[in-house]
Amino acid sequence: MVRVVGGVTLAALAAGLVMGFGVAPREATQGNVQRIMYLHVPSVWVAYLAFAVVLAASIAYLARRAEAADRLAHASAEVGVLFTGLTIATGSIWGKPTWGTWWTWDARLTSVSILFVMYLGYLLLRGMIEDRERGARYAAVLGIVAAFNIPLVHFSVYWWRTLHQPPSLMKPGPGTMPGIIVAALLVNFVAFSLLYVYFVAKRVGLLRREAEAAL
Repeated sequence: MVRVVGGVTLAALAAGLVMGFGVAPREATQGNVQRIMYLHVPSVWVAYLAFAVVLAASIAYLARRAEAADRLAHASAEVGVLFTGLTIATGSIWGKPTWGTWWTWDARLTSVSILFVMYLGYLLLRGMIEDRERGARYAAVLGIVAAFNIPLVHFSVYWWRTLHQPPSLMKPGPGTMPGIIVAALLVNFVAFSLLYVYFVAKRVGLLRREAEAAL
């Protein structure tokens, strides 16, 4: 099953690249640099998805002490950190020609940096505590608390003055982007979501085998 997901993911990623860099038109104001949006925005979406799964799985673990829920939270946090790092990197690349700087401490960039550090701390916490059950319990609490930063990241562009533009798709009201650009974004949303599922499935399997080997 995981191999099937991997194959579908590769096909979806190829389709996303074709849509974003071959089919979608060149943006009139920003030019070709705008095409990094087809990596940046889906990465944000996957990070949100990953940390939402951490939240749900952490609650399930604390409620039932189910090891499967803990493994899912652990794997999803690792993938979420990866995609948050990709979000920050692509945002910096996009920001340099658009804003004239690689980085600025505005509300959106600061809040996403805090989110990144919090989930890095989640992973470090798991590695620092030798008692696996106690580490899982503490990490679950942190996974729940850290999730409250996600709305802060998303709505920061509305609540404070910021260089960062408002959300392109994940916002109330009708969209303003041309249909072909929306289609290219949606294809990449699907591709990156499948990539998330593939990474998490592989990592959960590895964590399960590690737990079995430790018995």
